[in-house]
Amino acid sequence: MTLSPVFRSPAAVQLLREEGIWEGLGPSISGQADAVTVIRTDLRDLVDERFLTEDHPPPAPGDTESDHALEFLQEYFFLILFRSLFESLGVSDERLRYYSELNFCIKGTITAADNLFDDQAKSLLPLRDETGPRFLSILQLMAFERLMRRAGDRAVSRGVITAEQRDRVARGLINLMAEIGELEGSEEGGVGEIPPPDEMVRTVHRVRGGALFALSFVAPRILEEGATADVLSRAEPSIARLGTAFQIVDDLTDFEFDLTRRSHNLLVSEIRHHGSDEERTALARLWDGGSAPESGMVEGVFRRSARMVLERAYDEARRSFRELGDLGFWIPPSLADEIVRAIVGMDGIARMEALSAGAGEG
Repeated sequence: MTLSPVFRSPAAVQLLREEGIWEGLGPSISGQADAVTVIRTDLRDLVDERFLTEDHPPPAPGDTESDHALEFLQEYFFLILFRSLFESLGVSDERLRYYSELNFCIKGTITAADNLFDDQAKSLLPLRDETGPRFLSILQLMAFERLMRRAGDRAVSRGVITAEQRDRVARGLINLMAEIGELEGSEEGGVGEIPPPDEMVRTVHRVRGGALFALSFVAPRILEEGATADVLSRAEPSIARLGTAFQIVDDLTDFEFDLTRRSHNLLVSEIRHHGSDEERTALARLWDGGSAPESGMVEGVFRRSARMVLERAYDEARRSFRELGDLGFWIPPSLADEIVRAIVGMDGIARMEALSAGAGEG
């Protein structure tokens, strides 16, 4: 899922440092860390201590250079990116505070729901995990629902939003989450048809990745006015496009997992509809359950199609950063390809390095 930790390789960290991305995101790292601290403090008013474990606090105010700050940036990169974008487009400090708290709750909700689909047990809250991964995910879902409400109530009490706006934001988030969830739920038993790549991007990736990123714009779309509302309305499709790009990269790194589940995967589609004879034969054997994917197949047998999929991700990201740059966002569009290569988690580092050799140039 595209809200997972990213920038995990040494080369990715070097990119963050040398290109000034880490430094440029410094104020937003601190702002997002404050929001995480506030929400985790709220948790202790909601859940008895016997269900909690020791908390590991975010980096201290002003700490944007330590290893701890790097870990926080890797975990919350997309939320930090959204906050930085909102700030550069004119959102007020009080609204930034609310959006950062809200986006943390959104990330936590998505993570918990993802756990249930993928049989994982990751938590963004200091909840005890001795009771089983499914219960932990359900408890996290319940907690984030209440924490999101508290963030809204706090914004109402400070006069940042009205109670009616708080409720409209909640409704908008649930509706968009339901749209994303419908897609995830439709794949529970596996998919039978493999649509062509263009159709899959439109019907799957612009929902699973694009709409996921667009969740960050639900509240601003309702709350902002005037020039700020206008520029944010133009930025939202670009952020959704960026989410699409990162979801495409996820398909490359999660190929074996998606193939085992028979869920939608753009590399599978590219091979089925446009792959070489050798690629289609190998995929047919795997799809029919004849054998499990061998290590290195994406980088080897399926390399041609995988490079085509990677180029789609580059195209989406290039256009997104170009459009955001035109609106005044500070990350240079020239870094789009490098950022795409760098946003994978630990499991995808070697694959992206192999596929990226000589790709995306020119």
